[in-house]
Amino acid sequence: MQRFISVNTGNLLLSLSEITDIANPNIQAHQQRTAFIAMEIASMSGVDSDVLEDIFAAALLHDVGAISIEEKNELHALKMAESSFRNLDTHCIKGELLLKQTPWFNHIAKMVRYHHTDWKDMKFPIEDTDAFGAQIIYLSDLVERLIDRNVYILHQHENIIDIVKNLGSHIIHQKVVDLFLEVARKEEFWLDIVSPRLYHVLLHNGPFRNEMIGLDDIKHISKMYKDVIDFKSPYTATHTTGVEACANILSENFGFTSFEIQLMSIAANLHDIGKLAIPNKILEKKGKLTKEEFAVIKSHTYYTYYVINTIGGLERIADMAAYHHEKLNGEGYPFKCKSHEIGIGARIMTVSDIFTAITEDRPYRKGMDKNGVYSVFKSCIDKKEVDKRIVELLFDDYEKLEFNVKNKQSMAKDFYENRFLTYTGQIY
Repeated sequence: MQRFISVNTGNLLLSLSEITDIANPNIQAHQQRTAFIAMEIASMSGVDSDVLEDIFAAALLHDVGAISIEEKNELHALKMAESSFRNLDTHCIKGELLLKQTPWFNHIAKMVRYHHTDWKDMKFPIEDTDAFGAQIIYLSDLVERLIDRNVYILHQHENIIDIVKNLGSHIIHQKVVDLFLEVARKEEFWLDIVSPRLYHVLLHNGPFRNEMIGLDDIKHISKMYKDVIDFKSPYTATHTTGVEACANILSENFGFTSFEIQLMSIAANLHDIGKLAIPNKILEKKGKLTKEEFAVIKSHTYYTYYVINTIGGLERIADMAAYHHEKLNGEGYPFKCKSHEIGIGARIMTVSDIFTAITEDRPYRKGMDKNGVYSVFKSCIDKKEVDKRIVELLFDDYEKLEFNVKNKQSMAKDFYENRFLTYTGQIY
C-alpha cells in the first residue's frame, strides 16, 4: 500500500507554470523563458544557491496574479514599461497576496510584487535580495516579451540588446543591465531561450534539479493554485473549495485511508487547473454555449491531465483530477473513458463537481435545493453516467455534507471579497 509520495521540485514548478501560457502560441513558455533568463542573470552575479532558487521560482510564478487569459494576452502585448496600463500593478499585487498565503512561497512574494516597479520607485537598495530579484525578473520578463516568435532569434537579438542598453538606469538598475549584457553576448543564451527543449534544460540543469518535495508541501502549493483557479472569475470564486470539501467527505465515508484522502484533496484543488487556459468570456457566458464554445470548454480537463501527468509521482492524482467529466457510459469528455478505466477517486470527483456546481449560487441563477439535486443525480444514474454508490453516500447524510461544504465556501468567499478584491482595489 502506497503511504508516501514525493516529486522533484523543479518538475512540479515547471509543469504548473505552463498552464496559463499553454493555449496561446503567442505566449507559450513565457514563464519558463523568463525564468531561464533570470536564472542566467542571477548565476552571472554569483549569488548563493538559495537566492538563485528564490529568483528562479519567483520568475516561474511572476504572472501568477494575471489569472485570466485576457490579462495574460494584454500583458504580453506590452513591449516596454507602460505605466498607463491599468492592470500592470494589479497583477503584481494579486500575485503577492496569493503567494503570501502559502508557506512555501511566502519568501518570494515581494519579488513578484515589485517585478514591474521601475528602479527609481523601488524602496529598497539593490543589495536587498527582494529588490535585486525583482529587478532581474523585470528585465527578464521584458526581454522575453520583446522576442518576436515569427522571426529567427539570431536575426533579432542584437536589436533587443540595444533596447536594453537604452532603457535607462531609472527603469532597471545598471548592475542588472550589465549582468544581462554579459550573458547576452553568447548566441547559446538566445538559442536556449527559444529552444523547444527549454523545459528539459531547466528540469535537468535548473536550480531545483536535485531537490524533492513531499506531500505536505505539494498540498500547500495545490491550495495556492486552488485560489488562482477560483479567483479567475467571480462566478467561480468558491467552486474548487466546495469540490475539495465534498470530495474529502465522500472519500472518508467511502473508506479511503488518510493518505488517500490527502491525494484526493490535492486532486480536487487542481481538478480545474485546465480552466486557466480557457478565456473568461466563455466561462462567464450567461446563456447557452455554442457548439464552438463548448468545444473549447472540453479542453480544460485535457489541460488538467497534461499538466499534472508531467509531474513524476502524481500520475494517480492526474487521473482523479482530470476524469471528472468522464461518464461511466463512455460518453464523457475529453478522453471518452469506459467504466473500467474510471477509478473510485475520479468517480468521487465527478459527483463532487456536479454537486458543487448545481448547489452554488451564480450571478445568473440560484443554487438548487435538495430536491433539485436529487432529480439531477437520478437522471445521471438512469443514464449510467455516475456511480450510484457515490451518490448514495452523498444523500446518506446530505444535510451535514451540505453544511460542511457551504461553510468552507463561505470562508473562501470571505477571503475573496474582503481580502483579495479589497487588497487589489478591484470591484466586480
